[in-house]
Amino acid sequence: MTGRKPENLRSYLAVVYPALMLVVFFIVPFAIMVTISFFHRDPGAFYTPVFDIANYQNLFSALFVRVLIFSLFIAGLAAAVCVGLGFPFTYFITRMPRRFQVFWLVFLLSVLSLSEVIVGFAWSLMLSRTAGLSNLLVWLGLMNKPVSWTPSFAALLCGLCYLAFPYTVLVLYPPLSRLNPSLPEAARTLGASPLRTFFTVVVGALRNAIVAAFVMVFVFTLGAYLLPQILGRPHHWTLSVLITDRAIYQSNMPMAAAMAIFFMLVSLALVVLTMFIGKEKKVAS
Repeated sequence: MTGRKPENLRSYLAVVYPALMLVVFFIVPFAIMVTISFFHRDPGAFYTPVFDIANYQNLFSALFVRVLIFSLFIAGLAAAVCVGLGFPFTYFITRMPRRFQVFWLVFLLSVLSLSEVIVGFAWSLMLSRTAGLSNLLVWLGLMNKPVSWTPSFAALLCGLCYLAFPYTVLVLYPPLSRLNPSLPEAARTLGASPLRTFFTVVVGALRNAIVAAFVMVFVFTLGAYLLPQILGRPHHWTLSVLITDRAIYQSNMPMAAAMAIFFMLVSLALVVLTMFIGKEKKVAS
């Protein structure tokens, strides 16, 4: 950080220890996965250690392309919904008194303590016909009879948004709380309406934070595994479910490794794209 060489052993350990953890827990497993992705599947012996690119060629199958397109679509839609709802919600939180801000942040952190399994079965119960929200609507006279809204695409989208919304707020809260309040006030003084001030000044000043939150939620929901199986139908399953199916249930570890590498490259490309967009805007400003 200071540009100076380490002067003692303790200074070296401050650099060596994180690097060692990175090698042991990321680089080595990733190298093993890359190696296995080029192996040939042998139904009798699990896989044979020979060089074979058939696993990557099979990525262009109709099933994989369909699952990939749906995974990208549902993740992008969930990210758009979370950012679209989370940005104004976070903006209003930052304009509240400090004690109310703490209350909402603690509430969101408590939501994060729930696992994906609990969230999935809670939404499955809430959208069911026997004990779901439709019974409340029937009691209020808004519906004739209770219906089941799960499994469905809408149920899966609701579950993903519920799971990712707290992360969206926590990512957007620091930049919104640091926003200079004189900027919206100056726009209002010049005659701009509250809605125009919000979209031109607040949103315009925090474009990088919005893009970062969108990519974070996109990558997070792209790896959803349990919710698609609990709240969705088989044609709503994502790439993570397909990878698990290949690795565990079909014992095709090389194909699963190839899919996982492709999944990681897509996520890495999104991170690089976000950094590139942020760098462009910084240079432009």
